[in-house]
Amino acid sequence: MKKLRNSPKMELQRGFPLLVQQYKALLFKNLLLSWRNKRSTFLQLFSSLFFILLIFLIQEAIESRYGSSSSFQTDTDPRPLVAPPIPACEEKFYTKLPCFDFVWSGNDSARIREIVRRIRENNLGRPIPAEKVKAFRTPDETDDWLANNPMYCPGALHFIDRNATVISYGLQTNSTPLAKRGNFEDPTFKFQIPLQLAAEREIARSLIGDASFSWVVSLKEFAHPAREILSAVQNAGPTFFLAIAMFSFVFQISALVTEKELKLRQAMTMMGLYDTAYWLSWLTWEGIITLLSSLLTVLFGMMFQFDFFLHNSFAVVFLLFFLFQLNMVGRIVCCLFARPDLRLCCLPLLPSLPHPPLWASSSLSLVSFLSQDFSNTYRNVWSIFPPNLLAGGLNLLSGATETPQDPGVSWNGRMRCAPNDTECVVTINDIYIWLVSTSCLWFVLAIYFDNVFPNTSGVRKSLLYFLNPGYWTGKGGNKWEEGSMCSCLSSIPPSEDIVPDDEDVQEEESIVKQQAAEGIVNTSIAVQIRGLVKTYAGATKIGCCKCKRTSPYHALKGIWLNFPKDQLFCLLGPNGAGKTTAINCLTGITPVTGGDALIYGYSIRSSTGMSNIRRMIGVCPQFDILWDALSGEEHLYLFASIKGLTPASIKSVAQKLLAEVKLTDDAKVRSCSYSGGMKRRLSVAIALIGEPKLLILDEPVS
Repeated sequence: MKKLRNSPKMELQRGFPLLVQQYKALLFKNLLLSWRNKRSTFLQLFSSLFFILLIFLIQEAIESRYGSSSSFQTDTDPRPLVAPPIPACEEKFYTKLPCFDFVWSGNDSARIREIVRRIRENNLGRPIPAEKVKAFRTPDETDDWLANNPMYCPGALHFIDRNATVISYGLQTNSTPLAKRGNFEDPTFKFQIPLQLAAEREIARSLIGDASFSWVVSLKEFAHPAREILSAVQNAGPTFFLAIAMFSFVFQISALVTEKELKLRQAMTMMGLYDTAYWLSWLTWEGIITLLSSLLTVLFGMMFQFDFFLHNSFAVVFLLFFLFQLNMVGRIVCCLFARPDLRLCCLPLLPSLPHPPLWASSSLSLVSFLSQDFSNTYRNVWSIFPPNLLAGGLNLLSGATETPQDPGVSWNGRMRCAPNDTECVVTINDIYIWLVSTSCLWFVLAIYFDNVFPNTSGVRKSLLYFLNPGYWTGKGGNKWEEGSMCSCLSSIPPSEDIVPDDEDVQEEESIVKQQAAEGIVNTSIAVQIRGLVKTYAGATKIGCCKCKRTSPYHALKGIWLNFPKDQLFCLLGPNGAGKTTAINCLTGITPVTGGDALIYGYSIRSSTGMSNIRRMIGVCPQFDILWDALSGEEHLYLFASIKGLTPASIKSVAQKLLAEVKLTDDAKVRSCSYSGGMKRRLSVAIALIGEPKLLILDEPVS
């Protein structure tokens, strides 16, 4: 631990100018990291192509299934079906072989046998062989055979020769429509009508005695619009579009968790980073990624020619996806829990809070959200969760493009009821409002939870920290009660009252205690430690067959000490003596259990005081805290901007520090390629930024 000698004071920015400078530096850092992690950035941006392709394949499968039916196509002038022939029985779906084209009864009449012969021989395009027809005497015999031999024959004719001028006939077919590999079989048109026309034609020719009598009948359906086909976007869309958002969500969480777990954010905080700058830069960058991802999602949807994307307004669809993904970015609040186990537990809950396993179908969401059967209160609660809002928006936009003639939702029509929306519970504009308002809610909660939930060291601010004027003005901080930093450790026993053996130590302790009791401020003292205590609470480990509890560990047992200005002060001791713990307490990394310390008059137990302390100290932690993807020069530029150096001086200061630690030749090399000694020198250079009044080095040559 070293107090630097007085030198010309370097001007550091404060307040809003510093906030803007930190914001720009962090935004540029995020840009560099994304550029150098091209694979993950590519997946974030273009994952939508894969999921849109899946939706396209699902839609194609649906349309091919109904492709053989004209009902799902607009037809203003249907093509007539002229004298269709009797098809071969092998053309029937799911028939059994050997089969018969038709069976008939009434073979005790010679005139009927002649009519059946002519039906076989005069079948258009394909005379029917005699062995493909089976004859019976009565309809009952025919029914018995059909019952005992199902799926061997598509139709039956029953003739009755009543007299010379009257011949009656009956017709039997299976009326159940069948589907096979995307093709529909309608027994009425495929088998019944051809049999009926053939029977009536030959009966008429027989009765009038003219074998060449023309009997041509054509069938034509009504002109009709297309029926609605099941929409893949409406039904499968919520699942896949959530997957697109979650794809980016995973990378976002990974980046934030990495910065937290590797203590990179902690290093920036020790340099005086504003929480607002950190979160605004992160939100801006993720907003840019989200904007590009949403834009590509809509463009890919248009590329695959979805009516959903083509008929609805581009701005309407884009804004729905953009606001939804931005909303999901805000829900990263869960990752702000400092404990990794809590964070991992929260991740699977994020998409499933509304309805756990039901994201494969949006039915529950839509029933609850878009139905008049539920109260406004229930609907408002349901709308807090962004997946429900997305499902509702997709339902409205899909319903507005159910058929090719539907106009979709225009930008000017977003505040009106969507086409084909009969209930009109919400509009697209209502969904926009909910998404924007909940996005703001998640972002505010992210900042609040980040401050009040303990980090890995147990440090947090009080629940009402934002009510402390010093948090906003930066003034005060000489008393720990002013916006205190809390320790979130379990109950621990009181520390032991230990009397030092060394007389010099006893004398120093007495002096510090007296100064603290009298409130004397000695201007020659840089750091005054007042009974600093740090105790780590015991933990309970529960195994399969046993329960083990570790006792509390007293790392610091009441230190009373003054560090005069302009001196080099060394903490010596074996491993586990508490050297690093003392440094962590002085720099705000670890919360103290008892006592206090003043650094240039500011209390380390005050959040306001610690903010002021970090502006005047430089810290080289025990372990190197660096981004692998950034070079040494980029590290110095970043930390110099966070520290508050003026933009005009950052480059010259960085070059000077690189020269002092002999890294000039490797300034543009990424830190992942540095040796252990080079990383240590870079950490020392970072600690020297801004010519700190107090320089704290934790094993700088290890």
